Amino acid sequence: MPSLGSIVTRATAASIARPFVTLILALAIALLSLLFIASHFEMTTDTAELISPDVDWRRHERAMDDAFPQLRDAMVVVVDGRTPELAEDGAARLAATFAADRRHFRAVRRPDGGDFLARQGLLFGSEADVREALDALVKAQPLLGPLAADPSLVGVTQAISTMIDGVDAGQASLADLQAPMRALADATDGSLSGKPTFFSWQKLLSGNGSTLAPPTRRLILIRPVLDYGSLMPGETARAAIHAAARTLQLDAAHGVRVRLTGDVPLSDEEFATLQDNIGLVAGVMLAAMLLTLWFATRSAKLVLAIILTIAIGLIVTLAAGLLAVGRLNLISITFIPLFVGLGVDFGVQICVRFNAERVGGASLAQGLDRSAVALGLPLLLAAGAVFLGFGAFLPTAYIGIAELGVIAGIGMVIALGLSVTLLPALLMILRPAAPRREVGFAAMAPFDRWLERRRRAILWAFAGSMALSIALLPWVSFDFNPLDLRDPESPAMRTLTDLTRDPDRTPNTIAVLAPNHTEAVTLARRLSALPEVKQVVSLDSFVPQDQSPKLEAIGDAALLLDVAINPFDLAPAPDDPARIAALGTTAAKLASAATAHPGPGSLEARALSRAFDRLATGRPAQRLAVETMLARPLDIMLGQIRLMLQAAPVTRDTIPADLARDWRTPDGRYRLEVFPAGNANDNKVMARFRAAVATVTPNVSGLPVATQAAAATIAGAFVQAGIIAFALVSLLLLAVLRNIREVAFTLAPVILSIFLTLGTCVVIGQPINFANIIALPLLFGVGVAFHIYFVMAWRDGATDLLQSSLARAVLFSALATGTAFGSLWLSHHPGTASMGKILMISLAWTLVCALIFEPALLGPPQRSRRDKP
Repeated sequence: MPSLGSIVTRATAASIARPFVTLILALAIALLSLLFIASHFEMTTDTAELISPDVDWRRHERAMDDAFPQLRDAMVVVVDGRTPELAEDGAARLAATFAADRRHFRAVRRPDGGDFLARQGLLFGSEADVREALDALVKAQPLLGPLAADPSLVGVTQAISTMIDGVDAGQASLADLQAPMRALADATDGSLSGKPTFFSWQKLLSGNGSTLAPPTRRLILIRPVLDYGSLMPGETARAAIHAAARTLQLDAAHGVRVRLTGDVPLSDEEFATLQDNIGLVAGVMLAAMLLTLWFATRSAKLVLAIILTIAIGLIVTLAAGLLAVGRLNLISITFIPLFVGLGVDFGVQICVRFNAERVGGASLAQGLDRSAVALGLPLLLAAGAVFLGFGAFLPTAYIGIAELGVIAGIGMVIALGLSVTLLPALLMILRPAAPRREVGFAAMAPFDRWLERRRRAILWAFAGSMALSIALLPWVSFDFNPLDLRDPESPAMRTLTDLTRDPDRTPNTIAVLAPNHTEAVTLARRLSALPEVKQVVSLDSFVPQDQSPKLEAIGDAALLLDVAINPFDLAPAPDDPARIAALGTTAAKLASAATAHPGPGSLEARALSRAFDRLATGRPAQRLAVETMLARPLDIMLGQIRLMLQAAPVTRDTIPADLARDWRTPDGRYRLEVFPAGNANDNKVMARFRAAVATVTPNVSGLPVATQAAAATIAGAFVQAGIIAFALVSLLLLAVLRNIREVAFTLAPVILSIFLTLGTCVVIGQPINFANIIALPLLFGVGVAFHIYFVMAWRDGATDLLQSSLARAVLFSALATGTAFGSLWLSHHPGTASMGKILMISLAWTLVCALIFEPALLGPPQRSRRDKP
């Protein structure tokens, strides 16, 4: 035991003897570290690297990624249009723009559009749906013919005029024209009033049917060019997408909304949220720490010495960490607040004890030497406990925190080494004045007496608190869904939430890899039978059922509609006088027909007549605006009808190669996509969904699998690391203290503070998640360090612990650590904020256990008992 403490003593003595040499050496090491960092700094934001690739679910995920690499790192562009035509047009133009931009995009796909689905899409409906859609087109032939021949405002008015002629001839009734007249009147009035107005011919012709009119939402899947050396790897690609949307005028003013989601935008926005108020968080952290250190030491020179020691230690730790792990990840970067929070403890302990020695009359060098003698072993044990606490993650599959453990462990060695060498050297150089008053808390004398008198009651109170906390454990909420750590108001997260509500487009699907077609068919059948599964999509899903009668019906409709939708002659673009004349003529016919044929449809005829009259007397720009509003969607609809009527037989061999490649590998393996039944936003529904699919095949991947399997992996890593850390720290303490009772005195308050922290989380409704669970190893390390200080002082015969300089050091060390982490509570990032909250709660309970429970648990010091007769 003395030999261990003497390590610190000799190091401190050497630095005291040669303070300038020590400072120069430290600065030289810091400079070399900065040079190394400048040439070797590397950080990855790839979340896939946080968990070992050797766990089962990661192997399945990697197998799927290797089989279908084009589906990896996707950005999802969601195009919402006020009309189906606007959505389709916007998606088509965006996809063409992205495909031509090889600088920013590797691949572009339209999972719900493109030439194949435009031609063959009607075949995927039922035979009844197909015939209903075709009947609607045939009935609309009198309208489609004139519109196809003259897709302008004049052509629209002539089509209405022709239909009114049919009403006058008794071939139709105004009631048959109610829908088009109402739609055209509303659109014309809206445009004349200056309101953004968007017209849909597809909605008009399809009526209540859903087969003909495509949805108002379209998706584009993009594989962007990423820069993993950047905190936001997809930032350039995202900027290119938004720039393309602006250039193409795909915005609210033009009836289109373009949004992004997917792994890449979500990760990018997460870092944007982290950076959002990082200046405020860092400022509050620094100000609070400086203020705490000032109250702890009452000396600007001591505060400066501690801060310089921490700064140099941080630089050296970063260099050592990069040397050890190669590059930082999303978790290991948090070593910075860990190092600051834990490293400050050593500086506070030494400086407060140094002040106490100076008050007792010691010189500068004597004060430092005596502090080293008194704190040598406790500091070594504290650093060792923290080192082992984080190092316990090394055998686990949670690589992210295992690498954090390596860096934090190295950091503790560096922090201790600098605290017992550089810090004393700086104090010798700065020569702070001796304190003018007692360093301890003399006012705490009554509380020391109270703790002595009420020891049993205090212990029973804490025992009751622990029992209550244990009773609350079943209600501890574990939310390991990483999406819940993101800002729910960020654009990508809002878009993702919106998509998960769409049962046909939810990203919460499970992918299954089948070795061959026979197995794919078998798995699809078995999975479809599960009540938790809504549908299973595979390559076979792109081969429509019952094609013959559908193709026959489409062929018949194509013959009937060919002349109407493919006119031989197209009318030239009209001039404004032609528009005025056509509007006036048609308005008069509508008014006459409303009078001649009262009843259903007459009100709509009068409304359209008035609208056309207003338009005819309006400005030329107004007439051109209405023509554009009607002609553009008309052109899109006619193009889609022409393609739809070219449907041909579909087999697996005739499916386009790029589409087939998304579902079948060149070596004959097949991908199945399984959609959940029920609310895809409900974690419990997703858990049942994943469990049900896993009963059919273990070879699964996808967002629900990664979310839940990662949760199990991480939770298991913490349990495993907790057991290892507890065992290693216990062995360390036993090897040094050589007393099981004293080891129990050190660890019991730590266990108590952990249970009290979990119980508090239940009371305040704070779930444990991926981010704030890091508080548990930190709580273990800090707690062991604090309690070691008290146990070592107690075994050396210290009394009145609350009045001592040790209590002051522990109090302000906890406050400094608390402010370092508590400032994270101010972050706009939900995960970081929750981590700050849990760390503040855990440190508060650690402090309570250290200053109240520990003294009561220890009782009279051993030396006092030995001195009694």
